[in-house]
Amino acid sequence: MTRLFAGTPFDIPPRCDRCGELENDCQCEPLPPEKVAPEKQSAKVRLDRRKHKRMVTVVWGLSADETDLNELLSKLKSACGSGGSLQDEQLELQGDHLEKVKDQLRSLGYKVR
Repeated sequence: MTRLFAGTPFDIPPRCDRCGELENDCQCEPLPPEKVAPEKQSAKVRLDRRKHKRMVTVVWGLSADETDLNELLSKLKSACGSGGSLQDEQLELQGDHLEKVKDQLRSLGYKVR
């Protein structure tokens, strides 16, 4: 029968980083994810031309760690009545919706460039 040696990382039970107790005995509350208020963020908006002369409205400059990009994307898609996707921390909306997107971002509290 094969066993791990005493003292290997798999043999030592994990401890909480804040209180030092075993993770099973820890009473610390989980930390909420830190989000930055929209007023403190700046979004950039541009139009891109893709193949076959299709226009795409791109929103970038927002960090995925500080913003819920999926929720923001769904709000923008609803406001514009178009499809879109999240590509490498950039929101891409199908079509030329530059002014609608800028207005919607401003109404949500973001600074727009």
